[in-house]
Amino acid sequence: MSSADEQQAIALLEAMVRIPSRSHHETELAHVLVAEMRARGFNAFVDTAGNAVGIIGAGPEIVLLGHIDTVAGEVPVRMKDGRLYGRGAVDAKGPSATFVSAAARLHAAGMLNKRLVLVGAVEEEAATSKGAHFAATQYRPAACIIGEPSGWEKITLGYKGRLLLDASWAQGAAHSAGPARAVAEHAVAFWNAVAAHCGAHNAQHTRLFDQLLPSLRAIQTSGDGLTEVALLTIGIRLPPAIGADLLAAQLATLATDGRAPTELHFRDMCPAYQSPRDTPLARALLGSIRAAGGTPGFLLKTGTSDMNVVGPAWGCPIVAYGPGDSALDHTPHEHIVLDEYLRGITVLCSALSRLIC
Repeated sequence: MSSADEQQAIALLEAMVRIPSRSHHETELAHVLVAEMRARGFNAFVDTAGNAVGIIGAGPEIVLLGHIDTVAGEVPVRMKDGRLYGRGAVDAKGPSATFVSAAARLHAAGMLNKRLVLVGAVEEEAATSKGAHFAATQYRPAACIIGEPSGWEKITLGYKGRLLLDASWAQGAAHSAGPARAVAEHAVAFWNAVAAHCGAHNAQHTRLFDQLLPSLRAIQTSGDGLTEVALLTIGIRLPPAIGADLLAAQLATLATDGRAPTELHFRDMCPAYQSPRDTPLARALLGSIRAAGGTPGFLLKTGTSDMNVVGPAWGCPIVAYGPGDSALDHTPHEHIVLDEYLRGITVLCSALSRLIC
């Protein structure tokens, strides 16, 4: 990559990071990204879902699907010691900018022998995955790369599933010195029952990817002097062997000393997804990482991504790839090492050239 190409790639990423794009508020970035892709020779537009889409080249269709939304929290954008700081620098504007820069570089060099469809998806962080659900109905690719940070030397093959549940309790107020169990205690007991259920499963599975991973997302109590209320939100990361419907049915039977939640609501039910490692796509990336001097390897992530949505829908070879350290996702210190970002572009260019669909 020439010095001019490197500077252009860095400028693109910095411009993307400087535009706030919290979930449900991605419009400005989507239009800027479309303009940037058009300037590089793409047929680009904002689709019905609000995704920024760029299409370039001809031949077998490959979808490069990243997301342009971020979580809340402002991280001041700055360059320091070869790093770009800012919300979304890693998750996942870095991988999305890698897609644009790699595709444009291949096109400019006359080396693009495939039809690349780049999708900057909306609402991935909102757990609705609105952009990915829409894209799943629009394309039937021969292969797909999800833009998520894996580090430039690694390839992600799978993501755990997700289930969120909201539980509430309401009961008549009582004196704290009396025998009645407080509404907050019912909520805590239910959380303990859920954690114990997951622990019983996990005792039989040593690999983290195969375990149920519960987290207490929120707990709140209130009262008006006559009625006490407790609200609880629990998130559980699911292994491939356990579907969201099955787990929901199991958790619905849990009661705490005969006092089940007054209301129990399950939402954002998303199954786990894992891709095979021996596919033409995975082999192309492995070879390209080695050629760039890296030591490739495979990852299985405990979070979720848009792979969980489009993987089952498309049934094609699929991996997630992108520069950046995923340990920095959603943190106040989010940043990407620019040298790694540029290496990721080089690897992706090579992989797309090597890939035979």
